Amino acid sequence: MAKTVLDFEKPIVELEAKLEEMRKFSDNLDIEKEIVKIEEKVKILKENIYKELTRWQRVQLARHADRPYTLDYINLMTTNFIELHGDRHFKDDKAIVGGFANLDEHKVLIIGHQKGRDTKTNLYRNFGMPNPEGYRKALRLMKLAEKFNKPVITMLDTPGAFPGLEAEERGQAEAIARNLFEMSKLKVPIIVVIIGEGASGGALGLGVGDRILMLENCWYSVISPESCSSILWRSWEYKEQAAEALKLTAPDLLKQKIIDRIIPEPLGGAHKDHQEAAKMLKGVLKEELSQLIKIKPEKLVENRLEKFGSMGEFIE
Repeated sequence: MAKTVLDFEKPIVELEAKLEEMRKFSDNLDIEKEIVKIEEKVKILKENIYKELTRWQRVQLARHADRPYTLDYINLMTTNFIELHGDRHFKDDKAIVGGFANLDEHKVLIIGHQKGRDTKTNLYRNFGMPNPEGYRKALRLMKLAEKFNKPVITMLDTPGAFPGLEAEERGQAEAIARNLFEMSKLKVPIIVVIIGEGASGGALGLGVGDRILMLENCWYSVISPESCSSILWRSWEYKEQAAEALKLTAPDLLKQKIIDRIIPEPLGGAHKDHQEAAKMLKGVLKEELSQLIKIKPEKLVENRLEKFGSMGEFIE
């Protein structure tokens, strides 16, 4: 599979290619000092580029084809994962996966959006865009977690809920709204993690929790930059300006108190090192879980309602 390279990553890739070429001849030529210099240049270039990313560039990183998805994190972080299927009403939606797993000493329910890696698997996963049965499956599993008193972890990574006619016929809006209502009063800890794209109600349908965490190079917004651009300017050409105006990155949302914590990623993004990204996420999840499981169920619900009720408050 061809490696995906974003425009702003090209200078790094070119320098790394030069470095690789030099290493091939290092046994025959005395160029060790030059190799060390190039390695230092690569490191400095990476730090400078990824430190000064625009909001649109972070959107591109969040969509990177090599980025770890929900099942990747589950396989890297947990043991004994048992996937559960179906909403008991219509069918099993492959755009949402979920099941019980061991996160070291914690037995948890993990639910998340799942995209595909190529055309075949993207069609199978519907490009990570759930139908109503996906949200109803998620709710069924969360109710099961509540029954057995197990914490819930949700992972958000979707371009939005599926907008097809059949999804509307089966009650897309009602399914999302029902999840918001039921998650708000679920009597077990809920941790929400934005691991990629967090677009509109499609993401929010799994997005009500006690702690909202967000990986460093993700976005979370009521609308995508392209859709915002097409509405305001009648063209997708202004997507970069739209991304700036939407303030949809992790630092923006932390400042607005929409999220509670930013999780660092490996230099260059989570797609550069799946193992390290999962290790960072796992450490934060365990830390948050150890705090939340100490809180009584009634207090959890009270705090959750207060948290979401206070969003958007302002004083004139």
